[in-house]
Amino acid sequence: MPGFLGSYQQFRKQYEGPIIKNQDEQAQDDLKRLVQPFMLRRVKKDVLNDLPMKNEQVFLTPMVGKQESLYQARAQRLIRQIQKQNDEEFQQNKLAVLAEITRLRELCCSPQLLDRGYSGPSGKIKATMNLIKDEMADNHKILLFSQFTSALAILKEKLANAGIKYFVIEGKTKKEDRLQFVDEFNSYDQPAVFLISLKAGGTGLNLTSADVVIHFDPWWNIAAENQATDRAHRIGQKNNVTIYKMIAQNTIEEKIVEMQQKKAALANSILSGNELANAVINKETLLNILK
Repeated sequence: MPGFLGSYQQFRKQYEGPIIKNQDEQAQDDLKRLVQPFMLRRVKKDVLNDLPMKNEQVFLTPMVGKQESLYQARAQRLIRQIQKQNDEEFQQNKLAVLAEITRLRELCCSPQLLDRGYSGPSGKIKATMNLIKDEMADNHKILLFSQFTSALAILKEKLANAGIKYFVIEGKTKKEDRLQFVDEFNSYDQPAVFLISLKAGGTGLNLTSADVVIHFDPWWNIAAENQATDRAHRIGQKNNVTIYKMIAQNTIEEKIVEMQQKKAALANSILSGNELANAVINKETLLNILK
């Protein structure tokens, strides 16, 4: 029903702004009442009663050495840049600002994502490798998702050096190879790691032989992460599933997790999930994320 909720500008003024910025319960109730007759929502736990439990944990990883100073210098430079811009200038330069946000997120993973010549440590890489070794020592198979193929390349090298069996699916992986790798991973009777690009393998794969999922970096939309988790937490899974979110401490990643939680809570209150469209990222939102 196009136009049912008015134009996008009207929707932002009447619902999005009051609900997201001001937690306006009346606007939230009004929106819920409008959309509820058109919504039929089935939660997985309600229709799959025999599905094993899943346990989600946020794993905070401190930055180490030069990684932290590189991140802070870049973040402060971006904050000053945004603060100097009026709203019109910000809108004109938003793509460049968002690109710089991506660079900060890469720094949270490892400075190597921006500079392959970087030879210093990464707190998140170190913590992730320790976690993988601990889980494999307990005989678990692991799925590890990242949005950055350059991060997967670093982890691939670390796993190879440690003598750990791994599989990889990226955007460039051919369809027939994906199916073969999935079959090989599921039939492999020893602990192993499956490195998967979030965009390339976050949906459509059945990997229930794994019962540990690691999200190496957070995405703005938690629904994408949940879909990736469901590669393991689905029909056919016989074990409880543990999900780790690797989050660089005191960085934009912590703010992304906060945004995920707020949007999920808001969607649940209206739809009674994650179906609500992403909020528009404005100047104020970005400054709050960076501080």
